[in-house]
Amino acid sequence: MADRNFTVIENEWITLKDGTRLAARIWMPEGTEQSPVPAVLEYLPYRKRDGTCARDESTYPVFAAAGIAGVRVDIRGSGESEGVIDGEYTPRELSDGCEIIEWIAAQPWSNGKVGMMGISWGGFNCLQVAALKPPALKAVVSIASTVDRYNDDIHYKNGCHLSAQLSWAATMLAYQSRSPDPELVGDRWREMWLERLENEPFFLEKWLEHQRRDDFWRHGSICEDFDGFPIPALVIAGWADGYRNTPIKALEGLRSKAKALIGPWVHKYPHFAWPKPRADFHNEAIRWWNRWLRDEKTDADQLPQMRAYILDGPRPALRREADPGRWIAKDVWSAPEMRSFSVTGDGHLSAAASFAKGTGDVYLRSPLDTGTAAGEYFTLKPDAEMAGDQRIDDAGSLTFETHPLLEAEDYLGQPAVSLDVSCSADTANLVARLVDIHPDGTATRVAFGVLNLAHRNGNAKPLPMEKNRKTRVTLVLDACGYRFRPGHRIRLSLSTSYWPMILPPPTDPGLTIDTASLSLSLPLLGDHREIVVPQPANPDPLPHYIEHSPPVTHRTVERDMTKGVTHYRIYEDTGLVEHPGTGNATQDIRDETWSIAPGDPHSMAGLSTWTCIARRGRQSVKTVSTSRLACTAAEWITSAKVEAFEGEEKIFEKSFEKRIRRDLM
Repeated sequence: MADRNFTVIENEWITLKDGTRLAARIWMPEGTEQSPVPAVLEYLPYRKRDGTCARDESTYPVFAAAGIAGVRVDIRGSGESEGVIDGEYTPRELSDGCEIIEWIAAQPWSNGKVGMMGISWGGFNCLQVAALKPPALKAVVSIASTVDRYNDDIHYKNGCHLSAQLSWAATMLAYQSRSPDPELVGDRWREMWLERLENEPFFLEKWLEHQRRDDFWRHGSICEDFDGFPIPALVIAGWADGYRNTPIKALEGLRSKAKALIGPWVHKYPHFAWPKPRADFHNEAIRWWNRWLRDEKTDADQLPQMRAYILDGPRPALRREADPGRWIAKDVWSAPEMRSFSVTGDGHLSAAASFAKGTGDVYLRSPLDTGTAAGEYFTLKPDAEMAGDQRIDDAGSLTFETHPLLEAEDYLGQPAVSLDVSCSADTANLVARLVDIHPDGTATRVAFGVLNLAHRNGNAKPLPMEKNRKTRVTLVLDACGYRFRPGHRIRLSLSTSYWPMILPPPTDPGLTIDTASLSLSLPLLGDHREIVVPQPANPDPLPHYIEHSPPVTHRTVERDMTKGVTHYRIYEDTGLVEHPGTGNATQDIRDETWSIAPGDPHSMAGLSTWTCIARRGRQSVKTVSTSRLACTAAEWITSAKVEAFEGEEKIFEKSFEKRIRRDLM
């Protein structure tokens, strides 16, 4: 349809049944009196007024010009919304989401049909709200999300404790400590702020109380009932992000209700993500909304089930602006045919049958600081947050590789490794990495997987290993789409550490690996066709704000050779940036350090400090939040502190402390 003019409603109050008011920013097409329009909801705790305003202002005006209202709502207790947040994807959050959809559908400007979309938190909760079947919700677009909250989020992965769990708890403590904007909420802003500061939880405490995949994690995991999921879902992810498994799992579970798009991207919307090539997300989304919210005969329901970018030998770099590769489509997704490799008598990987397999039992005990080239679990920039040259981590690993390939080999799906291991303790961590070895020796990580051996038979009821007895385990790696070029070698790297990505178990026993038992299975690309995925016309789609101080990023690894301690430090400063329309200037600084002494798993510690600043004219507020995680053989030790300042005066301080029993982890 033709472009339409629109207006922006800076703040609209949505009153819930319990009287709580949630704050919404709405992009409203003109002419709704004569022709009601569909609406798209994005529902987040990241603050519409400042936290997500740039990406909101890149997308919702485009939707509104196409006749689709955009409704961006702050979750209870965040931004300008009243109340206090009670956790992540809680029943109350999802119930509030259903009420918001009901409110939207009842507005005189609405045609009664609502879509829901988002990336990360918003990608999660749009799937979770859809599973509750609010009648007006007709379709979702979910980006960088999960269908399994336990295994494919920032908490745990196959029973391994991700360091991202502390990082994200620290982030949310900082985010939720920020004040509402006085310009929107008026004189109540200080009262609302103090209520949040006094009552907000430290999420890490609750997460650590659930180290198994119990009802806490099953809640909100739509994989628990794929058949009951009611509406079409466009599921998008990037190979450089931690949520790369979701599109394939959604296709396998939702079948014809799902369409998948996987690019080379980090944890960003595809129209401004890195590495390039990007995808024209706006047209993708509008086509989707017009089909399901307007019943127009677009080709959205005729899209291939899988569209994926097959990486073609990218190299680690200080910044990956663009990755080589090509787009392919599979009209119908099915489980891929697997190609099996085993270890030959001379220690190589081979897909050919061999009578002399393996080199016998090998004992592996990786240094506890193996893993510093792993990058972040979810990546926001294409720099050192992405995995680096794997030769650093391969030095502490057991590796097997093919001879140089004679022809290209293309794969799409989840690799798997099966092998016999024995261990002298109740558990240990096992890590497998699939690596592309370039002719010059450069090593690109293609995929990785981790396993807490106590979770070898499932995550709900972990079992100690039978000490010093060979046990068959299978480790499924994260999904990949990759071409190994002729002359390159395929390497499998095994380690017992991957720090700081995953935290060490209570003891560091090492593993005995039966190399003759080892089998690597790679998912063949199979039948496909090559396609073009249009890129956005605008190469710089985000608005530019007033920069008062520049952003700063540092990421360093320090090995103290005298004290025998390794420090991994992350420093991120957004710079002080002012929105020209509101005059609100904000700055967030993250300073995080992980440390470990090789040989001592109880020395592991993480410290994350956030400073959040907001200024308008002479008024300024600031919060400083500090979050810590340490351990003993028996316990996780958590603590946190939040301090709030109005101008130079400290107006609030609160501390958290808790010790939580380790549960075979």
